[in-house]
Amino acid sequence: MTLRGWDEADVILFSGDAYIDHPSFGAAVIGRVLEAAGYKVAIVPQPDWRGDDRDFTKLGRPRLFFAITAGSMDSMVNHYTANKRLRHDDAYTPDGRAGMRPDYCTVTYSRILKRLYPDVPLVIGGIEASMRRLAHYDYWSDSLKPSILVESGADLLIYGMGEQAIVEIAEKLKIQNLELKIPHDIPQTAYQAEEGEVIPEDAIRLYGYEEEKKDKRKHAEDFRLIETESNKIVAKTIVQDRVVVNPPYRPMTTEELDAIFDLPFQYKPHPKYRGKTIPAYEMIRFSVCLHRGCFGGCSFCTISAHQGKQIVSRSKASVMRQIDKLKDLEDWKGYLSDLGGPSANMYGIGGRDKSLCEKCARASCLQPAICRNLNQDFGPVLDIYRTVDSLPYVKKSFVGSGIRYDLMSEEYGRELITRHVSGRLKVAPEHVSDAVLKLMRKPGWHEYRRFTEFFHRVNKESGLKQQLIPYFISSHPGCTNRDMAALAEETKRMHYRPEQVQDFTPTPMTLSTTMYYTGLNPYTMEPVYVARTKEEKRKQNSYFFWWKEGKG
Repeated sequence: MTLRGWDEADVILFSGDAYIDHPSFGAAVIGRVLEAAGYKVAIVPQPDWRGDDRDFTKLGRPRLFFAITAGSMDSMVNHYTANKRLRHDDAYTPDGRAGMRPDYCTVTYSRILKRLYPDVPLVIGGIEASMRRLAHYDYWSDSLKPSILVESGADLLIYGMGEQAIVEIAEKLKIQNLELKIPHDIPQTAYQAEEGEVIPEDAIRLYGYEEEKKDKRKHAEDFRLIETESNKIVAKTIVQDRVVVNPPYRPMTTEELDAIFDLPFQYKPHPKYRGKTIPAYEMIRFSVCLHRGCFGGCSFCTISAHQGKQIVSRSKASVMRQIDKLKDLEDWKGYLSDLGGPSANMYGIGGRDKSLCEKCARASCLQPAICRNLNQDFGPVLDIYRTVDSLPYVKKSFVGSGIRYDLMSEEYGRELITRHVSGRLKVAPEHVSDAVLKLMRKPGWHEYRRFTEFFHRVNKESGLKQQLIPYFISSHPGCTNRDMAALAEETKRMHYRPEQVQDFTPTPMTLSTTMYYTGLNPYTMEPVYVARTKEEKRKQNSYFFWWKEGKG
């Protein structure tokens, strides 16, 4: 700050992750976006919350506001396994060191800052705050928690991708000069209403937190309202007790998304980490994200709830500019680890008639059947793949992100399998039981069988010997031991020895978590079987390993 001639920062951002100046990491994006808008930004990564608070005071007071993100993951998912065992590493920390952020990171940082600087506006955001913006089930405490705004004491919450909101907050506080009263009229934010504050008449009013605690059925009913409204392009305000959630911004344009990726990222960790390895960075350092959003709507996934259902794609020129920067990084060997996105083959895909999308409230464009309005045009993404492969400094480009095998043309599938797989293609059928898959909002098992046949046929015709690696989940709501036995039988018949398996972990604000907590399907209000005890979960997980000694 001294070198830059700053007496103070406009915004000071605290992050639970190490600082990596790369567009895959939220703190870097928010910092660069504010910087581009003319603001002085300071970022404090992984402050020590257990000591004398010096990390929270060393930069003094910001001119406008403090901001907090727990990082790229919910801190509890980051810390604990599905069995609630403490993890021994943290991919977002130098050398993978564990314990560099607290449990419930956003709440812990917020309470410290509010104790030290009670009169300075505090804004929280990131995936942890976003998915906990209303009453939510917390698996790790096995309890229903109120909005994180209530627990943290923060003044404002940004949900979803926060670039537009963070700049508008800064602009409005700048105009107010020293009268720093946090604005309540910004889209994609949530706040606690003051006594007598006017709320839109058409707002959706949920049951109160205490009512939901007493009656799980009410929590299920509220989730259905929240998810339905969150999937709309033009949504209404949602209110629960004093917590008010404003509707989101409209989806970004390609030009707006390009402008973010064109910011002067260094594409590497801060020099303070020199000599140390940050696993999350190593995984994505030579990868390129082509788009945001996902219209798959999987029941256990938070991507569409956070990034949105509508796909916002970068331009081909923007993608090429990023690759041109990556080639100048040290250790560049000519290999791109991923040309992808939340679902790699959704690039450029959306509704043919946008006016129909404006009225749509479906959680998934693919389930229970593919929307007839979906364009399914793979030409743009194939053009990017082929242009990238023609670059003289690119030896090979891979698709490491997940793909939807129920959304694929033969031309796209052949291009993917023959040119962009590094020996093993990972896909996520998740289960074999159509009843369980329906609750997961995943395609039926027959779709996976069809893709398997296609994959092996293309390999044979192309003289390749690549592997197909399926991901499976046990203990998902609705999954019984009989369903797991069917999975074991089917994988045995197909000569699979499952490696990529996991036990279902309930994370805030998903359909699957709501079913886990309430034992009800919010859309039908019918009971759903849930494996809750450690023994029930262990039993289900054991079906994956029939091929090990003593398992059959």
